[in-house]
Amino acid sequence: MYLIEALQRVRQRLIENHARPETIRLVDSVMQTAERQGGEQAQVRSQLELVRRLMRTPAANANIGIYDDLAVLEEQLTQAATQAAAARAAEESRPLPKPKKYYRQLKEKDQRKS
Repeated sequence: MYLIEALQRVRQRLIENHARPETIRLVDSVMQTAERQGGEQAQVRSQLELVRRLMRTPAANANIGIYDDLAVLEEQLTQAATQAAAARAAEESRPLPKPKKYYRQLKEKDQRKS
């Protein structure tokens, strides 16, 4: 995922969470800096990683309100990641149906034994 796109998604989620205006301004300033420095090509692994990086900024350390808004978003993203991992694990562990070839071979074995 590209940095600018991830920042836009984080900003949208903060707005949905009714975050403080200073938190939105922090994300906007980081977005402007990223746009000036070619952030549209910079890659970020996940929104969760990005939020954790934002939590370590001087603005977040100086203002507990910003930090709290980002901590709420971090918790939501962590829960979403946990649920997605559980869904993937359940999907991978479900039994797959056997192909027709398997049943044909089984039938041939039974016929040879008889």
